[in-house]
Amino acid sequence: MLIRFEVENFRSIHEPAELSMVAIDDRVEARSFPKFAASLVPVAGIFGPNASGKSNMLAALAWLRSAVQNSLRSWDDEIPVEPFAFGDARDRDSSFALELEIDGIRFEYLLDVGRHRVSYEALFHYPEGRRRRIFEREGNDLTLQRGLGAVSGTRALLTDRSLALSIMRRFDEPTTSAFTQALLRTSALGKPLDRSRRFPITRLHSTLQLFDAPAEDGFLDAEDGPVDESEWRTTRREAMALLRLADLGVADVVIEETRIESSRGEPVVRRTPKLVHLADADRLPFEYHDESAGTQTWFELIGPVLSALRDGSIVLFDELDASLHPTLTAQLIKLFTLNSSNPHGAQLLFTSHDTNLLNHLNRDEVWLTEKTPAGSTRFAALSDFAGERVRRSANLESSYLSGRFGALPDVSHPEFLRDLGLIG
Repeated sequence: MLIRFEVENFRSIHEPAELSMVAIDDRVEARSFPKFAASLVPVAGIFGPNASGKSNMLAALAWLRSAVQNSLRSWDDEIPVEPFAFGDARDRDSSFALELEIDGIRFEYLLDVGRHRVSYEALFHYPEGRRRRIFEREGNDLTLQRGLGAVSGTRALLTDRSLALSIMRRFDEPTTSAFTQALLRTSALGKPLDRSRRFPITRLHSTLQLFDAPAEDGFLDAEDGPVDESEWRTTRREAMALLRLADLGVADVVIEETRIESSRGEPVVRRTPKLVHLADADRLPFEYHDESAGTQTWFELIGPVLSALRDGSIVLFDELDASLHPTLTAQLIKLFTLNSSNPHGAQLLFTSHDTNLLNHLNRDEVWLTEKTPAGSTRFAALSDFAGERVRRSANLESSYLSGRFGALPDVSHPEFLRDLGLIG
């Protein structure tokens, strides 16, 4: 589970901004973490006006995940970091700090990186409650924990523009592998967080795997290996239940195979879904591209969400309310909040403008963004901003809309309203 994430000098985030998942009080929904003497919340919602930097907090975590996965393959000429655009920040490092709970152990990953070199990188853990170094690098000087000889080959492959953690993925070392696997299981939904490509998976493909029928010689392989028949049927039943939960009138899913020729002239089988709609006694499969944006969004989130609930991983959802009805967004939050549907501690981090969702969140699950006069993002927890004034029973939606917590667009500009003819 995510404990905390901090970022500095990334896109609109100039000063350090920290997102903490540590609960401020004990309750059923929070997951106990005895070795850390704290509980962790399963949901965090970020609210604020347009262009205030809500998405950039999620994008920073998405960037870190992508960096660990791709630095060896794509950082040949320059590191694609995105520092704050104004002042001298463009010439300074961006900094990231990520803490995860993995099998009851706290891990801490630190990274300082510029466009041309990795300045600092380190991974620590707390196996007995005390901080122990796994590895630490300054420039290309790498120090390893004693007994970590399995990844000693990292030194020979380390360059100015590669992460040590990326290189260590090549070695079968349990401690570093546990951390990288937990980070790389992070998935993203909603608006793409990476400006260059959709991050990090093809969501439609992820959902299709849940509905795809077995091949003639057995069940199709998933990313983690062959799928057992009973396991596949159970997973498909769960996926179908989640699809029907949206009350879209969909009774079933069929996969249509089309044989096409690739650009290299090779035969390729394209699998596309058709959603079978039920109207009275009639069953009619619809072409996927004819479905509404909301239906497509809900269908495509089924795969990543069920995978996260099964693995206890993190889901990033930018603009949760963009294509979904408020009752569906509330239901999605509920899936992560309830222990019965989320037994492994999966977490949902999302941005939204839907203030109705505030009434489904606790005060330590709400984060606010504002844009400063300097153009940077001010990021704060509702619990810190409002302190003890915000109680669990408070109507957070009406309090937020009344301007009690800030983080609202400032539309009180009479000169603009006059130009638009809205006032005399």
